[in-house]
Amino acid sequence: MNLKQIGILIAIVIVVGGAGWILHNRRNSGWSTPSAEVGKKLLGDFSVNDVAQIDIHHGSNELDLVKKDDLWRVRQREDYPANFSQISGFLIKARDLKIIQSEEIGQSQLGRMELAPGQGSNAAIVIDFKDQNGKPMRSLLLGKKHLQQAPAGQNHMGGDGGYPDGRWVKVGTNSSNVALISDPLDNIDTDADQWINKDFFKVEKPKSIEVDFGVETNSWKLTRASESADWKLADVKPGEELDSSKSSGVTSPFSSPSFTDVLPGSKLNASGTNKLTTIKIHTFTGFDYLVTVGPKVNDNYLMTVAVNAQFPKERVAGKDEKPADKTKLDKEYADAKQKLGDKLKQEQSYEKWIYTVPTWVVDPVLKHRDELLAEKKKEEPKESTSTTEKSAGTNQLRAAEPAAAH
Repeated sequence: MNLKQIGILIAIVIVVGGAGWILHNRRNSGWSTPSAEVGKKLLGDFSVNDVAQIDIHHGSNELDLVKKDDLWRVRQREDYPANFSQISGFLIKARDLKIIQSEEIGQSQLGRMELAPGQGSNAAIVIDFKDQNGKPMRSLLLGKKHLQQAPAGQNHMGGDGGYPDGRWVKVGTNSSNVALISDPLDNIDTDADQWINKDFFKVEKPKSIEVDFGVETNSWKLTRASESADWKLADVKPGEELDSSKSSGVTSPFSSPSFTDVLPGSKLNASGTNKLTTIKIHTFTGFDYLVTVGPKVNDNYLMTVAVNAQFPKERVAGKDEKPADKTKLDKEYADAKQKLGDKLKQEQSYEKWIYTVPTWVVDPVLKHRDELLAEKKKEEPKESTSTTEKSAGTNQLRAAEPAAAH
């Protein structure tokens, strides 16, 4: 092969390789359309600190997140506190969204991009950002998700079109421009229970636990003298003995509880066969919890909680305590008391609502009294006196027979 042939071959390789590279990029990237808007921030100069209300609408469904008294709340849940980190994260993300691709389309094409106004399967998710006076700041419409093609032979979560790696959006309802962003914004929806703050009360160092089912034979109370002492059953009846292996499941109640949703109201009412169960817990730190459990709804119980606490005003100094030690210990006690006070204030804020709580949180505590007791040992039946005497007489007779034969 001469030099001319080698040169032609190299040229062919370059042309074929370049064409393949261009085709590959076109297949695997939807971002490459040049535009003067590409690279700019989607919402422009957007001050997230001025946002005091976020309205999210999708067809007939709506969600209103409102900032009241410097606290974000969910209007559809009677102003229950919202998840601040979730909201702040979304606002920062919205501020930093950049345009990857921009196109101008007609009104007739909005449905195809799932950016149509109003209701229907092609309706956009509309997000309105407002200031503290309710004045609109920005309006963002979320449309169809962009799907990245998966490599040949590999499974993916997005169906035949690939997996979501972006989304078509529109700023304002009057604009004819649609933009592509590199974030699918999967977590933006109108489900109120997904935006509420899921922090909850937490029982620490329980000293006594009392469960009242409304039936005395089922109710019980456990106590212990110290954090390291064994639990004891109060009001022990003759023949009763606490089984520590059975009671271990109830001695750490609500140590890390959770809930799925909230309902308006702060009181449960018993009606018909729907009896209420009360759980009273007193802790070594001075907290008193009253948990009321209502009927079961699907996989959740309806539940309310009330919290009170009393702390010693001052620390009792030890005998022969040195002044330097006293100053240090007094400060440590003051700091600990402040934390307990903050905990009390936070947990008392949960008293205004009814909660739907998963069964796995409550069921371990709802054991009847007999389920905590050791099984009674069965006594072996004693032989009757007549049977014993008869057996003894028979043995004596048999013992005398050989002597008579001899």
